[in-house]
Amino acid sequence: MNEPQIKSPDYISPTEFTVPPDCSGMRLDAALARQLPEHSRSRLQNWLREGLITLDGNLADPKRKVWGGERIRITVPPAPTFANAAEDIALPIVYEDDALIVIDKPAGLVMHPGNGNASGTLMNALLHHVPALAGIPRAGIVHRLDKETSGLLVVAKTLTAQTALVRQLQARTVKRHYLALARGKVSSSGTVDAPLGRHPAQRTKMAVLKHGGKEARTHYAVKERFARCTLLECRLETGRTHQIRVHMASIGHPLVGDTTYCKGKSGDATLDAFPRQALHAWRLALVHPDSGADMAWETAPPADFAALLEALRGE
Repeated sequence: MNEPQIKSPDYISPTEFTVPPDCSGMRLDAALARQLPEHSRSRLQNWLREGLITLDGNLADPKRKVWGGERIRITVPPAPTFANAAEDIALPIVYEDDALIVIDKPAGLVMHPGNGNASGTLMNALLHHVPALAGIPRAGIVHRLDKETSGLLVVAKTLTAQTALVRQLQARTVKRHYLALARGKVSSSGTVDAPLGRHPAQRTKMAVLKHGGKEARTHYAVKERFARCTLLECRLETGRTHQIRVHMASIGHPLVGDTTYCKGKSGDATLDAFPRQALHAWRLALVHPDSGADMAWETAPPADFAALLEALRGE
């Protein structure tokens, strides 16, 4: 079979190597992941399916076994470019080194450009702060916070760091703790274990689904009780879109200020006046992708969240 032709002239010059003997008996995608640790296995599998990786000049299935001595040829597509996307937007940086940046995202900042948000996003700010991120998929972003959620998130500055952090997220070794102000009196700590997926009728919302949802698990602990709400610490075991918001609403305790998942009023003017979901990512812990050191950061709630808590304590 002839080697597949790459139509685009923008592809990077191919990389070639021979499968080493210590990969004998491994699946092709696993052998590639061992030899190319800067790329995730899913990325390599996609390249195999797209014909960008050949085995002895032929297309190959990711599950095919290799025995050593085969010739691998990889024609890597370029990372997406973000022409004229850099914007001088202040970034509250908690920590930065050659591999990663930890940011205390303010509420109201959108993660990346999209419908209705062509500019002014975290991605635009990152590309100004570190122009080299234009060569990293998603400008190094590895996980997200909702627009109106504040707090800590990590951004990779290299492809190797990004792959390592994504693998940690998949292995659930990244620890993400949130402060959430939930409506009503939460009686005790607990866990919500309920699959999530796109709402069947309202496509901009997520919902607990009996069939077809993705595994989702949120642990919550009571920190402080007020007359009409409860301050919780939530720990994500998985990281689905809107996970804490949907899970808490599903057990009858939607977040204060979350008009997407709770339409009614609480009966407390102070709570009803809060203009966003009361959710703050206050602690982040992970293994440094280069040094292997355990690292953790914490950040206090922003001024609006802190003021709300003080008002509730004074009632």
